[in-house]
Amino acid sequence: MEIVLLGSGNVATHLAKALKAKGENVVQVYSPNLVNAKLLANSIAAEAIGDLNAIKTDADLYIISVKDDAIESIAERLKAVSGLVVHTSGTTDIKVLSAQFKKAGVFYPLQTFSKAKEVDFDRIPLCIEATDAVQLEVLHKLAAKLSQQVYELDGEKRKVLHLAAVFACNFPNHLYALANQILQQNGLDFEIIRPLIAETADKVMNNLPENVQTGPAVRADETTMNKHLSMLKDMPELQEIYQTLSNSIKLMPK
Repeated sequence: MEIVLLGSGNVATHLAKALKAKGENVVQVYSPNLVNAKLLANSIAAEAIGDLNAIKTDADLYIISVKDDAIESIAERLKAVSGLVVHTSGTTDIKVLSAQFKKAGVFYPLQTFSKAKEVDFDRIPLCIEATDAVQLEVLHKLAAKLSQQVYELDGEKRKVLHLAAVFACNFPNHLYALANQILQQNGLDFEIIRPLIAETADKVMNNLPENVQTGPAVRADETTMNKHLSMLKDMPELQEIYQTLSNSIKLMPK
């Protein structure tokens, strides 16, 4: 399968390498920043392009892997292509593509990606959607080559999944950053709480999170919570976050 990849960010980088490892032929990598396109293209022996007018028009698959706001504008400039066009967004409706292309779909990997850290694509859930059964089968076969977890989800289910992912991934990581801020301001190193973070994550691999919740809020330990809030008196924004999350924990059904 000849594939054109539009994008050179975190998702595009890991996806390109996974496709290459499974024997797929990524023929072009596009980025408006040609330097970025070359960095990725050179790593998978593909052609780097910085101009959409240079896009190969007879490839089998076009993967738009860019920020959500840019998907539609890029798609509008691909009208001459004949292959299946997909995006990798968790929240963008398939209609953004199906309004322009007869063969359109979604190829959404549910994972957090950083260029500096390798991931095992075999364990990444891949969520697919397409305009018809034929295109869905194409995407299913490709996804199955990359991962053991392939899910056929419509746009609404995918949006719910993405929302849940923000709560499960993005927000906790930001809370780690806030924890590090508190530690640094008091002469402590983030290294000391890494085992705590690892154990918390490990618990939910085999249990529902609400069944393994710990801490002062779940115990209704108002004395401790008030002490914490007092310690945050010079950081009202953190006080608000602490109070909001504590109240949410208290309201969680037992």
